[in-house]
Amino acid sequence: MIKHKGKTILTVRGPETTATLADFPADVEWLGITFNLGIYMPHLPLKILRDRRDATLPEATSKSFWLNGSVWQFPDYENTEAFVARLVRDNLLVHDPVIEAAYQGQLKEVSLRSVQRHFPQATGLTHSTIHQIERARYATTLLEQGVSILDTVGQAGYFDQPHLTRSLKHFIGQTPAQIVQPSQPD
Repeated sequence: MIKHKGKTILTVRGPETTATLADFPADVEWLGITFNLGIYMPHLPLKILRDRRDATLPEATSKSFWLNGSVWQFPDYENTEAFVARLVRDNLLVHDPVIEAAYQGQLKEVSLRSVQRHFPQATGLTHSTIHQIERARYATTLLEQGVSILDTVGQAGYFDQPHLTRSLKHFIGQTPAQIVQPSQPD
């Protein structure tokens, strides 16, 4: 949600598979709600919201917007939890337990094909893409903690340094050297 010069806009965004820069001017107030993996809005298919495609919800009044045929008050810092609770109560926000179980390696009675079908529906991404993003985040954390680039290659499970570099450039938007030395300009 963005507030700028008295106008409020609520936009729903999906998952992104590449690093992107966000521009937030100083005179803009914004609020973002990020859902955990496997929590999604079934009436807004993630495949249409993926990679910087978004849905701006129509304004009803200066303090509300339309969502799934009903008028909703714009969320703010004070009512965010109540806003999310209402989404859940009205079945506009759901949780796919298969995603959580697969992510934690606790699947027992679900076929691999079923898991493969659940991931794009509930996350907008394949299980493999999510794994690659998580590995890039882990590598970034290692580098920020002072682990050498070569040690990060091994600890994060990359084949070699160029593999690490391509992955971080794609998913994080920086090379390992840029992460290690953040004082250098991009």
